[in-house]
Amino acid sequence: MARVLLPQALVRLFPGAARATEVEAADVAGAIAALDARWPGMRDRLCDSTPAIRRHLNVFVDGERATLATPLRPHAEMLVTTAMSGG
Repeated sequence: MARVLLPQALVRLFPGAARATEVEAADVAGAIAALDARWPGMRDRLCDSTPAIRRHLNVFVDGERATLATPLRPHAEMLVTTAMSGG
């Protein structure tokens, strides 16, 4: 199981969603699929049509920037954050 931490702005869009949840997945794409199974439509908020993580979001696994192919080891922590912009 991996622990997934979601931003409050995303959680507000999905009734019953939690900021922290546990998923069984081999990689980030699998974790997103598990989230989408619980809260339909979440994949569309996290991924674009290519598919890739949306550019206004960042995903980190155990503190390292991740892609959809990044593996999730048991007890990993996957953090989804909104990207910071400005100059």
